[in-house]
Amino acid sequence: MRPESTMRELLRLSLPIVVSQGAFAVMVFTDRLFMSFLSPAHIAAALGGGVASFFCMSLFLGLISYGNALVAQYYGAGQLQKCPRVTSQAVILSLASSPLLLIAALWGGDVFALMGHDPRQVPLERAYFQVLMAGSVFTLIKVALASYFSGIGMTRVVMVADVLGTALNVPLTWVLVFGKLGLPALGIVGAALGSVVSVLFSILVFLYFYCGREHRRRFDLAQSLRFDRGIMRRYLRLGLPSGLENFMNTATFNVFLLLFQSYGVVQGAAMAIVFNWDMLSFIPMVGLNIGVMSLIGRFVGAGDMARANKTISAGFVLAFAYSGSLALLFLCGRYELVALFDNGGEDFSQILELGAKMMLGLVTYMLADATMLIAGGALRGAGDTRWILLTSVSVHGLMLLAQYLVIVVYRLGPMTSWWVFVAMLIVLALLYLGRLLRGSWRDPQRLARVMHE
Repeated sequence: MRPESTMRELLRLSLPIVVSQGAFAVMVFTDRLFMSFLSPAHIAAALGGGVASFFCMSLFLGLISYGNALVAQYYGAGQLQKCPRVTSQAVILSLASSPLLLIAALWGGDVFALMGHDPRQVPLERAYFQVLMAGSVFTLIKVALASYFSGIGMTRVVMVADVLGTALNVPLTWVLVFGKLGLPALGIVGAALGSVVSVLFSILVFLYFYCGREHRRRFDLAQSLRFDRGIMRRYLRLGLPSGLENFMNTATFNVFLLLFQSYGVVQGAAMAIVFNWDMLSFIPMVGLNIGVMSLIGRFVGAGDMARANKTISAGFVLAFAYSGSLALLFLCGRYELVALFDNGGEDFSQILELGAKMMLGLVTYMLADATMLIAGGALRGAGDTRWILLTSVSVHGLMLLAQYLVIVVYRLGPMTSWWVFVAMLIVLALLYLGRLLRGSWRDPQRLARVMHE
């Protein structure tokens, strides 16, 4: 296959996921924009409560989303009947996780006060967190279905489901937050409810395609709705390191976020605004990561590492072109981008100044993010999840220790903390790139063990 053909194939798979992830970014962005119309405490609470809910789900999200690589590997090996069996195991895992997630919903809201957050912010964070956690099992099932369609290359289905979910979410959230059409104004609770309803709607869209007649026949769907011991063992063996990595990294990031917000509402709001713009950069790039992981998994299943190499090269070209262009935009327009969230409050001049400085850090680490996403997608698609777990958790742990010293022990300013975070991302990107270039993950015997059930 010529390089341009590999590029086209990667784009064909990735662009719908980029649109899908972009739709999710728009949904979260508008939620926080609506919160900024209420107060700086609301937007800071949306970030804190949202990240806390993601943390509680992160172990299961990381595990279940690895279904993408598993499905792609079976698809590449021509074992089509095993592809939907992976999804059945993912749904079983989602349902099994629900008791733990509900317990977290009941008790996890107390952590915000324990972390010393502003008293105006704590009840808002708790309410947002608990509503999102109440619908967490639906989020996991949606991820299971999205991973399946990505793995078999039907990424347009993922795009349709997510775009329609966002199209419902934005007006619904506006109605629920501000009390339009005769409904009461629910504030931050309305934003969380809008998110849960949109997830349920997206699941229905996925099921429409999943249960289609031609799809049922081609993938022998009727025989897939059962527990499969071999696939479940493989799912846990390869996916659990991915889940643990996601959990540990999210834990360290969440603690860093909570520590940073202890600086005050101004600092918390500035971080929320910068991460909103980071999200519009990072989340669409996740689509490219998923496309790389899916293609690498497919070529590992087919034993075609020459095409895997071309996929990696094409991924880096696309990632650097996108991230570099956006970094230039963020650099030149950083004050205007932060000022978009100005609600006229008296604190916003401080938020604007700090947020614009933090945007410089965002611009600095955007190419590092691109490197991690492409290298990480390739390594995960080839089943190299244990190395990623050990490396990523170690670096994140060192970053958290440094943040504790900066914020709690030595009480240094927020920009010092922010640049420590930026440095961590750059170091991690260099380590991922080194692992990819050394090539031990390509060893035929190791790849054979990856495919073993």
